[in-house]
Amino acid sequence: MSGWHTDVNQMRTVKIETVIDEAFKVKTFFFKDSLCSSAEPGQFLMVWIPGVDEIPLSVSSVSRTVASVTVKEVGEATKALNRMKKGDIIGVRGPYGSHFKVFGENVLVVGGGTGMAPLMMLVSRLLDKNVRVTIIEGAKTRDELIFFNQLCRLEKEEHAKVIFTTDDGSYGVKGFATEATEKILSAERFDMVYVCGNEVMTRKIYDMSVRHKVPLQASLERIMLCGMGICGSCVIGKYRVCKDGPVFNQDQLKEVENELGRIKRNFTGEPVPI
Repeated sequence: MSGWHTDVNQMRTVKIETVIDEAFKVKTFFFKDSLCSSAEPGQFLMVWIPGVDEIPLSVSSVSRTVASVTVKEVGEATKALNRMKKGDIIGVRGPYGSHFKVFGENVLVVGGGTGMAPLMMLVSRLLDKNVRVTIIEGAKTRDELIFFNQLCRLEKEEHAKVIFTTDDGSYGVKGFATEATEKILSAERFDMVYVCGNEVMTRKIYDMSVRHKVPLQASLERIMLCGMGICGSCVIGKYRVCKDGPVFNQDQLKEVENELGRIKRNFTGEPVPI
């Protein structure tokens, strides 16, 4: 069990310091925890909602001793968490997993929905290193675009290029983030593509990166019950997403491309079509 740290795996109870409404049914929760605040972009936590469940959530920001997670209401646990307020107590384990690596001088960052959460930390790191960043965020409608004000500020103050896409055309470019990605990869050369979103979207962008010969790093979202590589619910090919990922490079994804975006595991660990 080399590489394990007792403190990381130990549940710590923390108090919610601040809650921010990001978009429709999406909130960001800030709390103090020195281990969580040491997380790298792309790493995740196991977050315990007392009396309900424990769920994996990406770290969306860190500063000094404060960290945050950004949560979309999709099931019982996330609904319960999004009802919590400043001063309420949650439990955290982690941070876990691999992380995004800064690479190159001109990069493309693509996020779908709450996939933007781990990417916001990455964008901050890239800009700190004077990397030129183009960001594509896709959502179904204007109401579901998260970190909107932050991204607009980055475009204005940090000279990041930001492209918003909405399925219904209610804001930005009408269409999918994948369509905007194909268009920009055809027109401009990038040193790296970073992506996080649903796995079907990730598969499409993986295929584009191969076609356009651009390296890629992707964060995969899978069912995780333990976060420590024990339960096997997050397996893709020879990898366990919680231990070997969640961030994978292009070479690793090539090894599992028969499953990527096509097969996942359900709550009982059985392979099912995506």
